[in-house]
Amino acid sequence: MTDRPRDPRGLRQFVKFSFYCVDPAWRALPREDRECGTQAFSDIVQAFSDRFQIRTYSLVGTRGDADFLLWQIGDKLEDIQQLASFINGTRMGAYLTMPHSYLAMTRPSVYVSRAAARAERMQLHPGDSKYLFVYPFVKTREWYQLPLEERQKMMDEHIRIGRKYPSVKLNTTYSFGLDDQEFVVSFETDEPADFLDLVVELREAKTSLYTLRDTPIFSCIAMGLRETLDSLTGVHEEQSTQALENAWQRVADASAFPPGSSRVVYYRGDQVAIFNVGGELRAISNRCSHANGSLAEGVVEDGSVICPSHRSRFDLTTGQPLEGPAARPLRTYSVRLEQNGVLLGPSTG
Repeated sequence: MTDRPRDPRGLRQFVKFSFYCVDPAWRALPREDRECGTQAFSDIVQAFSDRFQIRTYSLVGTRGDADFLLWQIGDKLEDIQQLASFINGTRMGAYLTMPHSYLAMTRPSVYVSRAAARAERMQLHPGDSKYLFVYPFVKTREWYQLPLEERQKMMDEHIRIGRKYPSVKLNTTYSFGLDDQEFVVSFETDEPADFLDLVVELREAKTSLYTLRDTPIFSCIAMGLRETLDSLTGVHEEQSTQALENAWQRVADASAFPPGSSRVVYYRGDQVAIFNVGGELRAISNRCSHANGSLAEGVVEDGSVICPSHRSRFDLTTGQPLEGPAARPLRTYSVRLEQNGVLLGPSTG
């Protein structure tokens, strides 16, 4: 019997893709009622965003049966369940259905031998790409009857094709025994054409002979939560000063950041690295825009941080890449201290 990779207890993550559809009656409500319901929905998601990662995407105009996606990544299935329950209890929840719902977990791949690469698959690290493409995936039973060596050879070809498109980041999650599909795959990119070309080329790979199902496919556009909800009714207004003030969130105790330290926190569902540089706190998106290396583990020099993965350097004030393979800037965040706590504010980059 082939040895299968196992992970230490507690390192895996639950991953949930919740696709919501809004009843047309919601759009017919008075604006004040919609605003009240939207605010309650936002408050609920915000209350859970310090427990696990929550990314929001609009599907308005890209699907006829779903309007937005909540992509949730966390350590406890109970947190995901509780968020759904609280959403159902909001006024907006009465106008929402979930036509598509996919539950999965992270797991090391049997086709990847490098220990470091297998470990990376235990934790998902979403980047800041504009687009996300998601679909469930099921292989034929014949695939699993093939010798591992034969499957490995075909997967090596599959992997080589994927590496030809570095602008497309793949996240593979596993649903065996948890949901109706076997996998849920999601692709992050800023170049939809590259993703299309990747899929076309993968159709010619031998692995495609063993695909039983890989639909429906969801094309999602990344947006902040409020912008995502506003896209449902065509409301796009500038946030007021009061709304921006309410966006501040306490993320840690000030004592957690001695001079020279760094730490990862979650702000409104985003993963953020905070650095104490000479007694001043700087905050920037934690994941490198090149290959998603953790900047919190990088070296700080002259007001910039160097990614430990491929040596890309980012300005901690502006988020601009200064050198290295990274080309896209990162979000930076406002930081303030209040009552011995560290608060993060709206993105400044």
